[in-house]
Amino acid sequence: MATGSSKTAVFAALTGNLAIAVTKFAAATYTGSSAMLSEAIHSLVDTGNQGLLLYGMHRAARPASAEHPFGHGKELYFWSFVVAILIFGLGAGLSIYEGVQGIRHPTPVHNVGITYIVLGLALVFEGGASFFALREFLRRKGDMGFLTAVRRGKDPALFTVLFEDGAAIVGLLIAMVGIYLGERLGIAWLDGAAAVAIGLVLAGVAAFLAYECKALLIGEAAEPQVVETIRALLNGDDRVVRVADIRTMHLGPREILLAADLDFADGLDSSVVEAAVAELETKIRGNLPEVRRIYLEPRSLVSH
Repeated sequence: MATGSSKTAVFAALTGNLAIAVTKFAAATYTGSSAMLSEAIHSLVDTGNQGLLLYGMHRAARPASAEHPFGHGKELYFWSFVVAILIFGLGAGLSIYEGVQGIRHPTPVHNVGITYIVLGLALVFEGGASFFALREFLRRKGDMGFLTAVRRGKDPALFTVLFEDGAAIVGLLIAMVGIYLGERLGIAWLDGAAAVAIGLVLAGVAAFLAYECKALLIGEAAEPQVVETIRALLNGDDRVVRVADIRTMHLGPREILLAADLDFADGLDSSVVEAAVAELETKIRGNLPEVRRIYLEPRSLVSH
């Protein structure tokens, strides 16, 4: 399940985007700007997306059941994938459509000063909302590079909000440039071109997020350092001769499934092996609380 910090970032983004969407729709109606309408659609889609992420967090926190013995952690991965599809289908699709209409049937933007005020305020709100996600992301990534941390991250709620906010800021800058150039050069269709550019930015972000969420949904292994820590803990027991195999999979951002085959020393009776397995499970959970489900298979007790 996602951490409290992730929920804070999502709540902040949802609140900010809802206020921004209302303001942008009012400004788009008042000025007739295609770029502003595209930005309003973008903010509205983002608001709905953050609602879906919160819903996914809620669903993922449910305990295991007979129908879902490994819990519901992957619900967050599913709803994050849905969010990526919505960014592409609604955000990018409607922005590009509105932009093409603005290019085919250009109309001058009225009351340009209002658009600059609204876009400027939106930049402030977006920056404030993205601060929470960026702060938490930087804390978690440590010494890793930005893209490496995203590729290896297991909490899609956090990096989805981060990329949504980044795309929103880029979109606001594009809208400002398009409206300014359209007014300055007297070329009305540049406003529509800005809306198309915003749609393309959203499409790129959506494709990247969908790819990352798909990998998590299918099942990604734990980080190499986690696997090596597990291996060291298992090999540190004198009763274990060799760790034959270790398999891990993330069932959620902070929930890992572990299955390992162990070769125990010859001559150990079943009670000693059972005690060793129980002790090793306790030791692994004590050092790595995120490893929630552990299956250690003593190979010395099965027929080869």
